Amino acid sequence: MKFDRASGILLHPTSLPSPYGIGDFGPAAYRWVDWLAGTGCKLWQVLPLGPTGYGDSPYQCFSAFAGNPYLISLEFLLRDNMLHSNDFIEQLDFDPERVDFGLLIPWKLNLLERAFIRFASVPGTIRAEFDSFCAENASWLDDYALFMAIKEAHGSGSWDGWPESLRKRDPFTLDEARNTLASSILRFTYYQFVFFRQWNALRDYAHQKGLRIIGDIPIFVANDSSDVWSHPDLFFLDADLKPTVVAGVPPDYFSPTGQLWGNPLYRWDVHKFTGYKWWLERLRATLKLVDILRIDHFRGFAGYWEIPADKPTAEVGRWIPGPGADFLYAVKASLGTDLPIIAEDLGLITPDVTALRDQFALPGMKVLQFGFSGPDNPFLPHSYPQNCVVYTGTHDNDTARGWYESAPENEKDFARRYLESDGSDFARDLIRTAWKSTAVFALAPLQDFMALGTEARFNYPSRLGGNWEWRVTEAALSGELQGSLRELNWLYQR
Repeated sequence: MKFDRASGILLHPTSLPSPYGIGDFGPAAYRWVDWLAGTGCKLWQVLPLGPTGYGDSPYQCFSAFAGNPYLISLEFLLRDNMLHSNDFIEQLDFDPERVDFGLLIPWKLNLLERAFIRFASVPGTIRAEFDSFCAENASWLDDYALFMAIKEAHGSGSWDGWPESLRKRDPFTLDEARNTLASSILRFTYYQFVFFRQWNALRDYAHQKGLRIIGDIPIFVANDSSDVWSHPDLFFLDADLKPTVVAGVPPDYFSPTGQLWGNPLYRWDVHKFTGYKWWLERLRATLKLVDILRIDHFRGFAGYWEIPADKPTAEVGRWIPGPGADFLYAVKASLGTDLPIIAEDLGLITPDVTALRDQFALPGMKVLQFGFSGPDNPFLPHSYPQNCVVYTGTHDNDTARGWYESAPENEKDFARRYLESDGSDFARDLIRTAWKSTAVFALAPLQDFMALGTEARFNYPSRLGGNWEWRVTEAALSGELQGSLRELNWLYQR
């Protein structure tokens, strides 16, 4: 797809202000949209919006189709009479600058369950809307709600620990579960209804303000997901439904043992036989939520690192060809001639990956933080094609200021020379360089606009715990910051 020159901010909804412990789709999200539109930016980038599990990562979700119920606005449930003010008697003292998932999750799920009980007892006129939602999304919703209800009934553990008849989807056992867990299934369905209802309203408001939303699709799905449980034939699993091979990346300069992600790998031959049905449904479903897709680990469509499931690291593995152009032609036929896709082409990129990206005219990514090894570095703006997306950093990077404060002295020296900067306002200088580049899109995490240090980093890859917690306060979204960004967008015609 040919994009028009624009800019935007990367901010996951969990990081939005809210009085209830986590950013959500409530009134503060609408004020954020107003603020962002007032900067002249045209893009809001979010991470995957799916239901998170252990580790709270939006890249390891219980479903590739469902939404995260923790993002549901309690204030709007109160407005819609699904909650009452006396439900909030046990209000907790949440940190406005951090998400405490351990404190938040049981508290919020208790309130969501109260809302469900009220809905189930007095559904009112909303019931017709609910029934319509269920019918339109039955292809994934029925299995997801059943999956979550069974998971809850078995102590929330992974489905690979369920009794064999449930793991292997014995029809009689599943019918029995549907009857026994009917109320729980309805509750998880209701959470999805509310999530999509609230997000769609927020997305429509963003469109009215001239904003487009960039969403994110991880190429792989979590093993503990309704997707793998309900479609085991699409993945490399053994007779006991355990992965035989898993995803990751091989050793490199940054990681001597590679990265072992552990996601089950696709049986692309089966996907091709079905006409890539599951993948096309996934893409179409996500494009109902967002306007542009960033596909994480795009290189996996050209070739992926296959690791035997019994290996403790990613050192032992092999490169396997991905579905390549055949898959993207199917996507193009399904979505139309213009693909609203950004290819995340970071990491070990071989010529076949670049050729596949360019064959379909997909913009790749340039991360400025990676660029300061020397003047021949391809992440420096003087070598950019127009059809690319430049970031100061991503959710996986340190903040711009944090990077500068901890970078090797030779890289800091080159960065100062390249940016014509003394380093005193490094984040601002990095943003300006991204904005004035020829890249069609320029984006930066909100933390960089606020010149925050490592304390505001969103994620440390491969670290368990302490990730995905950072939040912005409403007071930080000042008129001064808005004005300075509006000036940049005017200067560089974004």
